[in-house]
Amino acid sequence: MDYMIGVDIGTTSTKVALFDLHGKLQTVSRQLYPIYHELPDRAEEDPAAIFAAVIAGLTAVVHDKAVQQTEVKGIAFSSAMHSVILMDKHDQPLTRAITWADNRAVATAKVLKDSANSQQLFARTGVPIHPMSPLTKLMWFKQNQPELLRQTKQVIGVKEYVLWRLFGRYVEDYSIANATGLFNINTLDWDEAALDLAGITRAQLPELVDTDYQLRGMDQEIAATIGLAADTPVIIGASDGTLSNFGLNAIRPGAVAVTIGTSGAVRMVAATPKVDAAGRLFTYYLDKTHWVIGGPVNNGGIVFQWVRDQLFAPEKAIAATQGTDLYEKLTQLAATVPAGAGGLLCQPYLGGERAPLWNADARGSYFGLTQSHTRAHLVRATLEGVVYNLNAVLQLLKALTDGPLTIQASGGFAHSELWCQILADVFAQTVSIPTSIESSALGAVVLGMKSLGYIDDLHDVAAMMGTAKQIIPVAADVEVYQKIIPIWSSVTEKLSSEYEQIAAFQREFPVMQLPS
Repeated sequence: MDYMIGVDIGTTSTKVALFDLHGKLQTVSRQLYPIYHELPDRAEEDPAAIFAAVIAGLTAVVHDKAVQQTEVKGIAFSSAMHSVILMDKHDQPLTRAITWADNRAVATAKVLKDSANSQQLFARTGVPIHPMSPLTKLMWFKQNQPELLRQTKQVIGVKEYVLWRLFGRYVEDYSIANATGLFNINTLDWDEAALDLAGITRAQLPELVDTDYQLRGMDQEIAATIGLAADTPVIIGASDGTLSNFGLNAIRPGAVAVTIGTSGAVRMVAATPKVDAAGRLFTYYLDKTHWVIGGPVNNGGIVFQWVRDQLFAPEKAIAATQGTDLYEKLTQLAATVPAGAGGLLCQPYLGGERAPLWNADARGSYFGLTQSHTRAHLVRATLEGVVYNLNAVLQLLKALTDGPLTIQASGGFAHSELWCQILADVFAQTVSIPTSIESSALGAVVLGMKSLGYIDDLHDVAAMMGTAKQIIPVAADVEVYQKIIPIWSSVTEKLSSEYEQIAAFQREFPVMQLPS
């Protein structure tokens, strides 16, 4: 049998998936790594740990299926966006990988957003001005650690670091470059004005290539460790969000892809770049005839994780000893509570927020709490709050496009029947969940198969999807949500004026970590 491998470098893990040439998932390996939050607003990862996770994942899937070298026709990459690693003249990291969740550039981003040229900058790059973007991160270094920028030979992200370790080359695809805020979507080249703001030159940035670009000549020792031939073609691929649309077959006009993993996103595809005049949605390159427009949210499954860890710590310890899935038990608990959680609302902004607020100072809250509410209500309100926020992004997309015709969903949340039902009920629309939820890895593989000539058209992914599960809205619950969503939106708007003050207080008096 012949295979393609999709490598999806995510925020908290790398997933490596082995597919046959019909797009059927054969096996998948997930390798975890930590995010470091030692200082306020920091969110960093160890580049070496990410590289080790990629190699471990590749090795695991090759050995799991006893794959022969000649059977692997190619490897294709997907990657999280907005990361920054500064490399020195010896090609060693000067920094950790600074992730999209890092908010150190809050003040820098605010000044840039309020500047006279911010709208023109957004129109050229398609990236909302926010501390997530490498542009604002580099501006922060320019202002606060200029000596570090002077030592910097190359500015790269996590995918570029992995490819450098594999091939000894600094290359970056248009899709990942687009997400940096340093890339001009009209010229498909680095934007000189943005580079001036960042305090770097194009010589400090990788070679730009298209998303179907092939690399060959992998480090022979690494290839041997994995069990692959060194000349196995590696397709550079694109960003995880854009590839998820491919992997979900959400590439037709009106098809919406919704993802909830650690974070989340709502995205649609257009044939040409469309830019939201108000700067609330991104516009990202996928290939020459597919541009992905949408909004990313910081707060997806990571909010559910916080509920598990902080509100159910004893149950978590018991589940660990029993080898059971506490998330499943928590969703079963939430299912005992009717839609609307008895009027308990969750603003799920534990890590600031990108779309729809674009406010790094946003903070989480529960509103409407009474003595009658239980932990079950808190769990349900949390799941609902994440979806309410995604729905707000969907409304922005509807205003920019012709509106959704279909909703395709993926991500870790798709394992939860309740959470999928909440999504269908809040969106008031049928949601399709594909058999394979590794949408970004499959999207990378489809892109790779076209690059290698195994398929002629990216729309061939439709034949690879298999039977999708259909989640039908429950009319009575739709009615409940239609009543409560305006209240949630109003509460969020009213709190927005207080976010800056409470965030400033928390920076002055940070949360003290209690000893475990």
